[in-house]
Amino acid sequence: LYNMYVGAEKKGNDLNLILMVTSCAIGGTLQYGYNLAIMNAPTIFIQNFVNETFRERWDVQLEDYQVTLVWTCIVSIYSLGGLAGALIAGPMSITFGRKKTMLLNNIFLMLSSLLALTSRAAKSFEMIIISRVLVGINAGISMNVQPMYFGESAPKHLRGAASLSSAIFTSFGVVLGQVVGLREILGSEPCWQFLLASNAIPGFIQLLTLPWFPESPRYLLIDRGDKEACINALQRLRGCEVQQSELDEILQEQTEAEGLRPSRPWELFGDQNVRWQVISIITISSAMQLCGNDSIYFYAYYVFKAAGISPDMIQYITICTGTCEFTACIICNLLIERQGRKILLMGGYIFMTVWAIVFTIALCFEHKVEWMPYLSMGCIFTYILSFGMGPAGVTGVLPTEIFSQTARPAAYMIAGSMMWINLFIMGMVFPFLVSELGEFCFVPFAAICLLSAVFVGLVLPETKGKTLSAIASEFHKLNYRGLDKQSFPTTPAQYQLGKVCHSTAL
Repeated sequence: LYNMYVGAEKKGNDLNLILMVTSCAIGGTLQYGYNLAIMNAPTIFIQNFVNETFRERWDVQLEDYQVTLVWTCIVSIYSLGGLAGALIAGPMSITFGRKKTMLLNNIFLMLSSLLALTSRAAKSFEMIIISRVLVGINAGISMNVQPMYFGESAPKHLRGAASLSSAIFTSFGVVLGQVVGLREILGSEPCWQFLLASNAIPGFIQLLTLPWFPESPRYLLIDRGDKEACINALQRLRGCEVQQSELDEILQEQTEAEGLRPSRPWELFGDQNVRWQVISIITISSAMQLCGNDSIYFYAYYVFKAAGISPDMIQYITICTGTCEFTACIICNLLIERQGRKILLMGGYIFMTVWAIVFTIALCFEHKVEWMPYLSMGCIFTYILSFGMGPAGVTGVLPTEIFSQTARPAAYMIAGSMMWINLFIMGMVFPFLVSELGEFCFVPFAAICLLSAVFVGLVLPETKGKTLSAIASEFHKLNYRGLDKQSFPTTPAQYQLGKVCHSTAL
């Protein structure tokens, strides 16, 4: 990993940066994917537990739809917890710093694990609901603060690769959750409470390792005004003397932010200087959830069943879907500093549009053509691969690159809120799309993917290798379109390709 991550002109050691990214992500965005995946295996067991609890307490036998309603609440409440976490992530990251926020975030995780572990003995399904809220808060905070921490700590030419590692660990969490949820491990009836509490293990690893790494250098200098601590943090992360050009860039951002307090989310909506930046993160964060990728995980069971795969084998085949996204995110990490953000994001949505159309055709003819169910299976994997190659990774990088230090926490609050709100909406709406539209249920997703690709192509500038000032200058052309060119800065776009041996993959 070290040899893959060293620049030709830079003789330092990036091993500390790699270890910091790993430590932070294990207890961070890995939790988001992990806690999504582990809820599939114990579905029947928890539903039976809910039914038994009602019968023992009130001597009431619940109808199937009532059990399903309680189960839907247990699953969906995770999104509302994530929304709450996204809203408090900004103030926490400003008050405590990026690293301390990630450490404090484990309080929600440990309380969640304790409630899940003891819920069965206490015969309380309400404890599971509260547990899901708390672990959702944990995921909401980490999904916002972790990319911010990485983007502010990595050098400019590795900023995209470092931030993209958040998506890699999210997809790895999905695969890990699917594996741990196998009935041979913790996905059995006697062990479901241990499965729900197993997310404490990555949290403990983070608590033991993350304190050894420094705080975000930009936070230390710009928010805390501590230049010496910033230089020390840069030296520890780079493993060498700080390059003057990198320090000058941070000092320039400090000068621009001097005298300014951190922005509130609602203030960004009324600020013409960041109008199109806000529109961009709202659109792209919403599209990430509305594109149907999470829904296709849900639909995979039915497609695999239609293809003639035994129900006992479907849980093993489903692991391949998570593996697809994990593999695609790694490939995206290899490409992001070479191909750029815009081409990966736009290309991902274009390919998703194509595969959604093919998927719809396959569903229409699956009962008429013998091999159509297998085409449906192929569409699932290619759709997920396209999502992982672009939207899954690039979306989380953008707020770090298109917003200044004072606006960045508020921007992540907006982006995170849109992600969690739309995740909740999709969880509630998708079953109705299936029942009402049938085999055409992925037509709306194709339309959303196509519109997202058009938006990215027309509006979003390329941010690869550019300074924050240069990126802001390009957005000023949109924010003040039609006005006199002298009314806004015209700093030329400065681009510097990262000098790396073979790849920038972590």
